[in-house]
Amino acid sequence: MAAERQKVQEQDKIERRSNFEPVENNLTPEQVKLEASRCLNCKNPRCVQGCPVNIQIPDFIKALKEDNLEEAGRIIRETSMLPSVCGRVCPQERQCEGNCILGIKGQAVAIGALERYVGDNTKAEAPEIKPSGKKVAVIGSGCAGITAAADLRKAGHEVVVFEALHKLGGVLRYGIPPFRLPRTILDREITNLKSMGVDFKTNVIVGKSITLKQLKEDGFDAIFICSGAGLPKMMRIPGENLNGVFSANEFLTRVNLMGAGRENCATPLKIGKKAAIIGGGNVAMDAARTAVRVGFEEVSILYRRTEKELPARLEEIRHAKEEGVKFKFLHAPVEILEKDGYVDGMKFEIMELGEPDASGRRRPVGTGEYVTEDVDTVIVALGTGPNPIIQRSAQSEGLEIITDSKGYIEVDPENRSTNIPCIYAGGDVAPVGESNAINAMGAGKKAAKAINELLK
Repeated sequence: MAAERQKVQEQDKIERRSNFEPVENNLTPEQVKLEASRCLNCKNPRCVQGCPVNIQIPDFIKALKEDNLEEAGRIIRETSMLPSVCGRVCPQERQCEGNCILGIKGQAVAIGALERYVGDNTKAEAPEIKPSGKKVAVIGSGCAGITAAADLRKAGHEVVVFEALHKLGGVLRYGIPPFRLPRTILDREITNLKSMGVDFKTNVIVGKSITLKQLKEDGFDAIFICSGAGLPKMMRIPGENLNGVFSANEFLTRVNLMGAGRENCATPLKIGKKAAIIGGGNVAMDAARTAVRVGFEEVSILYRRTEKELPARLEEIRHAKEEGVKFKFLHAPVEILEKDGYVDGMKFEIMELGEPDASGRRRPVGTGEYVTEDVDTVIVALGTGPNPIIQRSAQSEGLEIITDSKGYIEVDPENRSTNIPCIYAGGDVAPVGESNAINAMGAGKKAAKAINELLK
């Protein structure tokens, strides 16, 4: 057994501040063998139980121990079409690695790094497809949509994926920066789906360009809605409409998808000197680290709880700190200050922690003390909600999709069915549990399984 968990090499923390190249490299083949040797091959693999798509982790690691890389790739892709993606962006510390026996008294097996290595160095085998004569529409090309499309196509159905934007990938492309998820990796995974015969249509907004009723009339036997949650949640404080205030969703989309902040960009982004990022999740880290790279001189994350309560991955927090992002805790936004229509500072109330709230974290309580921060740009990373376009369009056609009080589509958690026959939903538009890439993939697999059973 290797004495210590193997570590990936990382790009120099100073150099990476000015580029969008991947921060982390893959393990070397020698490191892969050493890390794989740490796995205990448990009879009751808790790591598998912690994976929302049930990748047979000990089996693929055993194949690595035996120098059978292709077999490791085959095992992973039995349940996951996105190993290179999941190995980079999944919260392994709360899922597979968080359940690893070795992690109880030491360091868990680096399952994410091993999965990424396998994904990057193996190819998906083209499955033999027997046409079923059935047709399924998938609305959205993010994690849930890609996963469902793959499973549905393997079952022989004709699959058409409708994407509202001009490029495929959903939040994987517009939300996650390329220094975390290289675009070549994402493009390769989508190419694999195309080679299986999945049809992709971009620039189609379901609910505007075409409706659910029209899809049914066009012969689709089932519909899977996985359009994401692209509606930003804002702070609702004075000054929020000033120039220089962005939602993290807009900021990241403009940089990741449209190239804003770079030379000769058709839709340039005004780069200030000091940026304040409001929030403490992975999106806040992505926004802060992106702000560093596009040229802000000072970037700060302001969070109303303490560092202990930060919901972001520990790795992302560490990377942000290494890249010069400042953290200011127990700061709750009160007002954005103005000068000539632009941001000219921000006022915060200093908080203290009280009793735990519904999330299980201690609730921030105001102290009555206020401070003003010198900033010229504010990026709000407080989460997103579901865009209601599809639901409203369906309602106008007599298809009353039931939603909860926040606008999320209500589904059966086991099969992702909605209240309307043959219509399913998953991913961020109908979340069950934590909102992340691997849970969205799990939703896609459940929906695909249910649709397959329906169409049989």
